[in-house]
Amino acid sequence: MPNKPPINVFYDAQCPLCRKERRRYERWSGRHAADIGWLDVSEHEQTLRQKGVDPTTALRSLHIETAPGQLVEGIDAYRLLMKRIPLLVPVAWVIGLPGIKPGLRTLYDAWVKRRLKKQGRWSC
Repeated sequence: MPNKPPINVFYDAQCPLCRKERRRYERWSGRHAADIGWLDVSEHEQTLRQKGVDPTTALRSLHIETAPGQLVEGIDAYRLLMKRIPLLVPVAWVIGLPGIKPGLRTLYDAWVKRRLKKQGRWSC
């Protein structure tokens, strides 16, 4: 896989599953791991605000910043991350299919809401 410009992944480091997923992505990305910066939403609230993203919104959905500064959010962010990992490239393609992407977004949003409510971090 050719070298790609680095990306920054804004994720919820207070979430045990999110931390576990980060470790998994790092392991699977192998030599490309250095091209992925992992930034905790809670520690980078000001950076997110400067980019026009409310930190509460960032907790509810994965955000990735590309090298040119473009922000990608939600399922598209997951697809971008998966495309960096050879093992997950086919999965990235599948979840981008028209009937799959909206359904996954609905399930993901419901899971995040339930998780944040359980942790007492959900605000309407």
